[in-house]
Amino acid sequence: MKIWCCFCFGEDQDSVGGMTNSSDEASDNSRLGFRWGSYGRERADFEEGKVGDALPTWEAMVGVGSSSGVRAVEALGFYEEPSVTSENLEFDGASYNKRAKFYTDILECNPTVISSDADNSSLPATSCYNASSVPSMSSTLCYTHMLNSSGVQNPYDSSGGRDDEADGSDTSKIGTLETRMDLTDDLLHMVFSFLDHNDLCRAAMVCRQWRTASAHEDFWRCLNFENRAISIQQFADMCHRYPNATEVNIFGAPYIHLLVVKAISLLRNLEVLTLGRGQLGDPFFHGIAECHMLRSLVVNDATLGNGIQEIPVNHDRLRHLQITKCRVLRISVRCPQLETLSLKRSNMAHAVLNCPLLHELDIGSCHKLADAGIRSAATSCPLLESLDISNCSSVSDETLRDIAESCVNLHSLDASYCPNISLESVRLTMLTVLKLHNCEGITSASMSAIQHSSMLEDLELDNCSLLTSVTLNLPHLLNISLVHCRKFVDLSLRSLKLSSVTVSNCAALHRISITSNSLQLCMQKLVLQKQESLTKLALECQSLQEVDLTDCESLTNSICEVFSDGGGCPMLKSLVLDNCESLTAVGFCSTSLVNLSLVGCRALTALNLKCPYLEQVSLDGCDHLERASFGPVGLQSLNLGICPKLTILYLEAPNMVLLELKGCGVLSEASINCPLLTSLDASFCSQLKDDCLSATTALCPLIESLILMSCPSIGSDGLLSLRWLPSLTLLDLSYTFLMNLQPVFDSCLQLKVLKLQACKYLKDSSLEPLYERGALPSLRELDLSYGTLCQSAIEELLTCCTHLTHVSLNGCMNMHDLNWGFNVLQNRLLQNLNCVGCPNIKKVFIPPAACCFHLSSLNLSLSANLKEVDVACFNLCFLNLSNCCSLEILKLDCPRLTSLFLQSCSIDQVTIEKAITNCNSLETLDVRFCPKICSVSMVSLRAACPSLKRIFSSLSPP
Repeated sequence: MKIWCCFCFGEDQDSVGGMTNSSDEASDNSRLGFRWGSYGRERADFEEGKVGDALPTWEAMVGVGSSSGVRAVEALGFYEEPSVTSENLEFDGASYNKRAKFYTDILECNPTVISSDADNSSLPATSCYNASSVPSMSSTLCYTHMLNSSGVQNPYDSSGGRDDEADGSDTSKIGTLETRMDLTDDLLHMVFSFLDHNDLCRAAMVCRQWRTASAHEDFWRCLNFENRAISIQQFADMCHRYPNATEVNIFGAPYIHLLVVKAISLLRNLEVLTLGRGQLGDPFFHGIAECHMLRSLVVNDATLGNGIQEIPVNHDRLRHLQITKCRVLRISVRCPQLETLSLKRSNMAHAVLNCPLLHELDIGSCHKLADAGIRSAATSCPLLESLDISNCSSVSDETLRDIAESCVNLHSLDASYCPNISLESVRLTMLTVLKLHNCEGITSASMSAIQHSSMLEDLELDNCSLLTSVTLNLPHLLNISLVHCRKFVDLSLRSLKLSSVTVSNCAALHRISITSNSLQLCMQKLVLQKQESLTKLALECQSLQEVDLTDCESLTNSICEVFSDGGGCPMLKSLVLDNCESLTAVGFCSTSLVNLSLVGCRALTALNLKCPYLEQVSLDGCDHLERASFGPVGLQSLNLGICPKLTILYLEAPNMVLLELKGCGVLSEASINCPLLTSLDASFCSQLKDDCLSATTALCPLIESLILMSCPSIGSDGLLSLRWLPSLTLLDLSYTFLMNLQPVFDSCLQLKVLKLQACKYLKDSSLEPLYERGALPSLRELDLSYGTLCQSAIEELLTCCTHLTHVSLNGCMNMHDLNWGFNVLQNRLLQNLNCVGCPNIKKVFIPPAACCFHLSSLNLSLSANLKEVDVACFNLCFLNLSNCCSLEILKLDCPRLTSLFLQSCSIDQVTIEKAITNCNSLETLDVRFCPKICSVSMVSLRAACPSLKRIFSSLSPP
């Protein structure tokens, strides 16, 4: 008997009903990648001991023309085992199901010969394969051929697979290649319970114990053949193998009308059946009545009967029935135990239901079902609780009235896309969920009928184009949705349990009044987005926590009273007023507000916030804000640099640590009281004066980073106030008009970073305290880029300030040569030196005597007159000489250099080869746009420096 793996069926099965002739079977086997020969003769020869000639040859589907054979995989018992002799039984009894044996090195060995003393014959073992080469079980047909003949053992069986008395060399060889792991059957069963069917099929290929464990019927209660080309015989074999299966899925399989008959007749415990994409006739519908354990039936996208006859569905124990997207004229359902029924998107014209216990009915999108048919179907189910009649264009108010009278327990109704209903005189008193999307007949008059649904919790009125106003007083209402109601003007709600209100794209809405004692936000909120005409909002919601009024362009400043203390929302935590362009002056006094967003409020000129727990405020796009007062607030960070017209600032934030005023060019008055502030960026605050800086440093003593770049109004008096900042470590005075740095040297004793870019009024003597008197002993980084210091001052600085680690001299016009070869200097801590764009520098000479033991990065790019570079630095890793177009001499003794950039240099190939010869760690070389470097030079460069991994060149390879 053949047993087929339920995940091994390809798309090329040609047999119908499992009946094929020998030629078809041979072609199927060939297409599946197996080479059989004459199986019956080879089987007999094998059992007689003619192993060398008779063993069946198998090819795994690992690729076209693959020559690696795969031994018969004992997976899931796909072939019936031959009779086992007493000798074999005695052997297996000692070791079967005790150890799982895993082979490590043997997985990649060539075919070997393992001798057996029992019959003194040789068994050629096929090539083994590792896990990565195992063909996918979804495309490979797994057979089993139990090779348990006397004296012949499978060397890969869990029972050992070899004679203990065999040749010693073979024994030792196999012993060294195997790893043993004790796995009891119970433990293996528990582990396999976490695997899906694909993984179970793969696990079955490991050994006999795993095959047996993975084939346990507990794992095969569900036989899933969805969209698989399975034949009748294959399906029957699987049903015989697992007769206790409770669930079958043959959706998309060929010949479902025959497969389902097999399932019904062979699987007596079948509880769940799923099928579709085919034609089902009378035998199926009469047969399911005999399937007594069936509880759920799903039929999808199928043709029932011949399309003109009535289809009966009769079953005494069926609980769930789903017939969707099916082609049928009439259907009759008699299932006394049925609880849920779905006929969605089926094109039936008539439906007769005899289901007294039915709770849920879905006949949505049944366009051919007439109004009378809907009424008859629904009213015949007195216990109905949920009804979906969406997209049934013929349904009328009369039908809804009859349903309301017959189905008194109806809790959920979906009548969306029903244009003929207005709910006039309809009384659904027990209704909790009502969906009326795109109902053209729903108007303001319909609200009186909805008002009678006192138990209503969820109401959806989206796209009701004729609805103008909603006035409801529903004590249990939790959620209401009004989206794209074009004529909607007025909303008035009163509810004790309101949880979520969504109103969006109602262009005519101008008034909202909501009263609720329990508008709590646990994933719930009030959303009133894009209400362009909304001018008045009244809320009495004691527990409201989140409100979104994005794009409500007509809201005025009076909205602030609604959300301030005493305004009806005492628990409000989040408020979004993005793009409310009519707001000009916003002021909130709230003890609950945590998040406030005013993004895009371009007309806003004044902001006053007294919110002690406010943690986040967004002001992006408020580019006309002139006056801002924050006090007190709970903000930890604030960015006002996006408000270029800000002139007056008052800030009291006990928890603030980061403040950005970058770009507030007209800020003239600022009172900043932030005792925990550590970082202040006042870049480009051109109107900021000394008195403002002095007041700020007195109230913010913990500042560590202070950026005053392009603050020309800051002078010596303001710098003297820095003595109140004992923790100041970073000071940026770039682009200022300072002439004297003595206040900085006297006040900032802990300074580590000092930036003085483009301070053109500094004299050569301004930095004398640094290299003559040892000022700022903690200084590590100094930026003097684009300054006017002379050559001697720069040399003194680099010579005496040995504690500096990062120095930037970019664009220094007065810097000529960098020559450290005259005197033996003490150890320097310098790590990074940047001299980018120094037009007058001609020579750089850094010998070992310069003691630059820590120098790791040197950047001399864009130095147009640089001609000679001679550097000997043991730890230099990065050297940039790009765009040094006059460079002629390059000498390097840098054994740790990894990156060298010579882009757009006129240096020749020979000079480069000599320079990189001693750079044993060089990995990256950039010679793009070097006119003297040709494509042939690449080979010579690699030969000169074997460690090179990347050479960037603008030339195409030779």
